Parts: sequence; C-alpha cells; structure tokens
Amino acid sequence: MTRRMELDQDTVERDLMRLVLTVIELLRQLMERQALRRVEQGDLSEEQEERIGLTLMLLADRMTELRDRYGLTPDDLNLDLGPLGPLLPPADR
Repeated sequence: MTRRMELDQDTVERDLMRLVLTVIELLRQLMERQALRRVEQGDLSEEQEERIGLTLMLLADRMTELRDRYGLTPDDLNLDLGPLGPLLPPADR
C-alpha cells in the first residue's frame, strides 16, 4: 500500500522560510557581535563604523519585513536544541 503525505503548500513554504530566516538571523547576530568587538577594540575607522552600523540596521529591518510577510515572530526563529537550550540568545529588543 502506498502512503502519501498530505502537505499544505503554504505550511511547507512558511516552514522553509522559518529555517532560512533562522540561519540568516544567527549569522546577523554573529556579525553584529563581531562588529561591536571591532568597534570596542578601535579596529575600524569612523567611516567603517558608520557603514557597518547602517548595513546591520538595514538587515534587521529586512528581517522584520520578511518575518512579518510569513507571519513569524522572533521567537519562531529561535530553535530549541533540547539539552543545549535555544539556538539564539534572548532578544534585548
């Protein structure tokens, strides 16, 4: 007997976007932390600091737009890794 899985296209698309946005959010947070470290160490010129800050703000805004489009919250992107805890640190915002 052949068993077919019934998949709702909208659910599959939303779940795929959830996974993709989770990876992007993880990378965004890592880039933000690295940029803050470099600013604190004085490794960047004022122009570089300005460019990085603007880029991170634009990326955060775009992430918000994409989450809203797919009906996702920041908590939806924070995967539970079981005994390791959540993937992403708590949002300060």
